[in-house]
Amino acid sequence: MKHIIMIGFMGAGKTSVGKHLARHLGLKFTDTDDLIVQEQHMPVNQIFAEQGEAYFRELETEMLKKLMQAEERMVISVGGGLPMTQANQPLLKELGTVVYLRADVDTLMERLKRDTSRPLLKGGNLREKITGLMDARESTYEKVADVQIHTDKKAFSEIVLEISEKIS
Repeated sequence: MKHIIMIGFMGAGKTSVGKHLARHLGLKFTDTDDLIVQEQHMPVNQIFAEQGEAYFRELETEMLKKLMQAEERMVISVGGGLPMTQANQPLLKELGTVVYLRADVDTLMERLKRDTSRPLLKGGNLREKITGLMDARESTYEKVADVQIHTDKKAFSEIVLEISEKIS
């Protein structure tokens, strides 16, 4: 059974688009960060602060393995850093069709400027942080993705139709 997995940078629209896509396709939606928060009984920020990023990345890998056991096909949104863990890349491919949601830096800046929940964007110049992380992640996102969709200046309905056409 092939799930549909949404990857991309923070603020690219993985969760929002994923929910719309799931509704459009009549599938369940889930988010790996939400599942980890439920399991750990603490927010991602707190996990990063108390246990560190490496621990959180291990939790992401374990969550992918658990999702591989899911009986029901679903749309899955994953954290922006999840594909960067080498072990997660083949798991993502095995789990289903990987959709990379792309957004340019200006779009991400606008979407993330008031978001205080993202540990990797705390402190310093937001544009520099986004640009640095994007530079480090983009080639991995491209390598892992089966489909790439640009989300800049598009309505959810337009993005959902574009994904539906490319994955059918």
